[in-house]
Amino acid sequence: MSNYKAVLFDLDDTLLDRDNAVDKLFFIMLEKCYEDINDSLKKEMLQEFKEQDKKCYGQKDKTKVLEAFFDAFPPKYRIPHNDILVFWNNHFPYCFSVNQDTINIVNRLKSLVKVAIITNGTVQRQKAKIINTNLHHYFDTIIISDEVGISKPDKRIFELVLNKLNVQPEDTLFVGDDIESDIGGCQNANLKGIWFNPRKIKNATKIKPFAEIDSFDRLLSYFT
Repeated sequence: MSNYKAVLFDLDDTLLDRDNAVDKLFFIMLEKCYEDINDSLKKEMLQEFKEQDKKCYGQKDKTKVLEAFFDAFPPKYRIPHNDILVFWNNHFPYCFSVNQDTINIVNRLKSLVKVAIITNGTVQRQKAKIINTNLHHYFDTIIISDEVGISKPDKRIFELVLNKLNVQPEDTLFVGDDIESDIGGCQNANLKGIWFNPRKIKNATKIKPFAEIDSFDRLLSYFT
């Protein structure tokens, strides 16, 4: 049996598949704003949409994503500038789903240790994602950066969760997909960071994770 007492998780692209949600949002936008788009053009448009989203990842205001996309592919109906963020907030959080295998593993871990989420993002969007996927039922505490005024990689957001769970850094693991904000951030607070890397991206930084996994089931080996 391990000596760990808690495991903390990132949300986007760790517990939830953000790429899949971006795809779903694209098709909602396509149906609303375009007509008669052939499959070849759809693929080109989706690639552009993903690139614009990637450029604005982590930013609160997603207006730039659609403005740049509409400039590249002029729509039949262009969502007004002032309505773009409303469109994004009303649709994107509900494009997320959670894998049942992930839930099963989190539940297994919760029977052994305390579990928590630390996520960067706006309260409105992150809470909607969490509630829509029912993740709030499975975690002992959930911290959203916008709610506490601190974001990863600032070590204080990790320390805040440790205090809430009443656990020590050496007794805690953090799991996240972003090598800098997640793994570098948790190491700033003396936590061991497990890099969730299902796409097997090469680590181009000087940050050395405690461990690297490409599937959630491998987490169980650290606790049993």
